[in-house]
Amino acid sequence: MALTAMLTTLSLVLLYGASLAPSGRLGLTAAAGLLPAAAVVSCGMPAGFLCYGGTAILALLLLADKNIALLYLAFFGLYPMVKGLAERTGKRVVEWTGKLAFFNAALTLALWLFRTLFLMRFPQLDGAIWLAYLGGNLVFLVYDFGFSRIIALYQNRIAKVLRNW
Repeated sequence: MALTAMLTTLSLVLLYGASLAPSGRLGLTAAAGLLPAAAVVSCGMPAGFLCYGGTAILALLLLADKNIALLYLAFFGLYPMVKGLAERTGKRVVEWTGKLAFFNAALTLALWLFRTLFLMRFPQLDGAIWLAYLGGNLVFLVYDFGFSRIIALYQNRIAKVLRNW
């Protein structure tokens, strides 16, 4: 429980830094999303959800920039658990279908909200929307590969040290 609380606190600090930073906001938000994965690896899936939920609630309450909190809430904070559940199936097709379905659902929600809130008076860009999905899915594949490498590094180096403490 103490490790999960520390990871939640560190995740919230990273989100706070993202809300203050003039640049690198997306990177700091993505880094905050790595910490629920550390909770999953070290303490199990319930700890990952606890870390995610605690960070999301505190971010929504404490951060001045709610966009950062919503980005964490909708994708970066939840993805470690989705990834863990998808990879437990052991079948590559099911794994990638689940991960891509989650990403595309999050992207669809983000695009819909953006259009609804900010582009009400502008013409629809339906012809170019496929570029957002194509580019987004390519970036997501790179993100997932890097995320897997970081989790492996955590398991091999950091988790072993924490277990021996």
